Amino acid sequence: MKRPSHLAIIMDGNGRWAKRKNKSRHFGHIRGTQVAKSIIQECAKLKIPYLTLYAFSSENWLRPAAEVSILMKILNKYLKKETTNLVKENIRFNTIGDSSQLSEEIRSIVNDAKNRTAHCTGMTLTFALSYGGRQELTHAIQAIAEKIKSGDLKSDMINEDLVRGYLPSNHLPDPDLILRTSGEKRLSNFLLWQSAYSELYFSEKLWPDFTEADLQEALIHYSSRERRYGRISDLPSTQLT
Repeated sequence: MKRPSHLAIIMDGNGRWAKRKNKSRHFGHIRGTQVAKSIIQECAKLKIPYLTLYAFSSENWLRPAAEVSILMKILNKYLKKETTNLVKENIRFNTIGDSSQLSEEIRSIVNDAKNRTAHCTGMTLTFALSYGGRQELTHAIQAIAEKIKSGDLKSDMINEDLVRGYLPSNHLPDPDLILRTSGEKRLSNFLLWQSAYSELYFSEKLWPDFTEADLQEALIHYSSRERRYGRISDLPSTQLT
């Protein structure tokens, strides 16, 4: 079965799942973290080279302060507990997003996880933390503008490869498959540049109910798709223009 080299997941539905069970949103986020762990392990077993999880968006800072605090505590606890397991499973940990908005404690824990797994050669696990696709593009445009202003770059030198190089997430390949749970059918400011030719898969399951079997279903669906990148499928690649 053809598998994606880079799978990106929008883990949506923790709050709604908790509400349906008459539990606090905190309970939903904890359960969502447990599901994330199982999916990470499954992707590593399947030898998917890159897995990116939308853990905390730029817009999530607009949520009530109490909920943001809970999310940061869950992240803190997860990384402290799981970094050793990531090393054992040969998983390299990374992040994308505006780390300046994270607390000093969280930044320290994140950097520790990155450093301790830097030698790992298996799957690359990336958490999108305080991440937004528009914000990432804005950052790149600002950096390019500064280069033009200083005379180190001319406007006619700007092309797709150059823009990509200025994206903070340029170390990641474009996602082959973006999966979103909870039945919502939008990207929500996730990997906007990189998703131009990504396959999209939407699961009706809320994230805390998402299982390894649901992941397999998504991967089977992906393997049946033909990725043409704007080309005509019945012509050899040498004839496509």
